[in-house]
Amino acid sequence: MTKKIFNTSKAPRMSDVFPQAVIANNLIFLSGTPGFELSTGKVVSDNFEDQARQAFANIKTILEEAGSGMSKVVKTTVFMVTGNDFAVLNKVYAEFFPENAPARSTPQVNPFPAGILISVECIATV
Repeated sequence: MTKKIFNTSKAPRMSDVFPQAVIANNLIFLSGTPGFELSTGKVVSDNFEDQARQAFANIKTILEEAGSGMSKVVKTTVFMVTGNDFAVLNKVYAEFFPENAPARSTPQVNPFPAGILISVECIATV
């Protein structure tokens, strides 16, 4: 098995402790990605929909920089602080996955630091 750490400066990075992604053979595993803006390093707003859209935009950037893309995502895990935002999440999800949406798990979690309302990780093919 080949394993390569991947980071891009075109998307916010959560921490120096772990990478944005790891590429192993023909799969890319993205770390949890919140709705941070690249320019500020902070959440885009305190609005769930804004954060969700920004999180998926960040994922799109990381995947494309790694030679993959949204159409190659096979599984997402969406960590949400509140359990009543499914309609909003589904709306944003459909924008980024208009056809052949990947499998998804959506656990509700305790509050994240820094006002993060959503964090998304995924697995895609390269």
